[in-house]
Amino acid sequence: METVSVLVFLASFLTVLGISEALSSDQRQVMMRIKKIASRDARGEEAAVRRHVELWRKLLTWAGGLSLTRRIGLLVDRKLEEADILLRGGEFVVIVIACALTSSFVSFTITLNPAGSIILGLTAALIPFAVLNAARNKRLSNFNAQICDALTIMANSLRSGFSFLQSMDMVRKELPDPIKKEFTRTLKEINLGTPTEEALENLAKRVNSEDLDLVITAVLIQRQVGGNLSEVLDNIAETIRDRIRIKREIRTLTAQGRISGLIIGLLPLILGGFMMVVKPSYIMQLFSSRAGLTMMMLAIVGEFTGMLIIKKIVDIKF
Repeated sequence: METVSVLVFLASFLTVLGISEALSSDQRQVMMRIKKIASRDARGEEAAVRRHVELWRKLLTWAGGLSLTRRIGLLVDRKLEEADILLRGGEFVVIVIACALTSSFVSFTITLNPAGSIILGLTAALIPFAVLNAARNKRLSNFNAQICDALTIMANSLRSGFSFLQSMDMVRKELPDPIKKEFTRTLKEINLGTPTEEALENLAKRVNSEDLDLVITAVLIQRQVGGNLSEVLDNIAETIRDRIRIKREIRTLTAQGRISGLIIGLLPLILGGFMMVVKPSYIMQLFSSRAGLTMMMLAIVGEFTGMLIIKKIVDIKF
């Protein structure tokens, strides 16, 4: 009797399982077809986006390759390389011009004020330079923060019997970007036949770091006169750590001055925007009369002068 009950239970369970599997198989097929269609649509959208990006990239490359933009772009090529931004100088100039013209056109369409539109366009042209400087400073700060760890790894590798190039390769493997990318590029230059001294000098020019210049100068002197390179690297690492500690203390002591400069720079913009919303007729007097334009120019010159003076005070060189 118990055997019959077990068999009946198993038969019922398998029957219910088979029915549910048969009912859900159609749903699974429908879901699989929907996923295929969706993935096909997603691939199509990605391809369309990629084509648009490639089109804009070609236009940017063509405009950046013009004679005038290419010559002007030579002035910012060095900073673009230091910031690790994959643009040519001419392409960056085209972006600056596009920001200025677009801002001026939109402003003139809304306000019908040519003077204010020109001022807004010139202000918008400064935005790419601000982004470039911010990216450059951030990358340089990250690189300087990694130098001490890199020197420690290199010194320990040299003590273990590795060569100088092998110790650089160890740094490339152990540390992340940006120092990984720069050391990888330097090692590739050496492997392609560039002399080690020249490759290190190229590294110093690309990064433009005072701490790295100190390291490379010590390495080049050691390669000429000899000596214990691991001990030299340890001493330089200790010196750089002290420099970083002093810089942090100076930033703490000059925080009030930097905040004052930020407030001085942002307060007129915030006040002008508030007046534009609350009482546009008041603020438009500055753009519609000769006296207002003169006051605006004097205010802009005073703003930049004050910010430069504060920056000069809080930017302590040592």
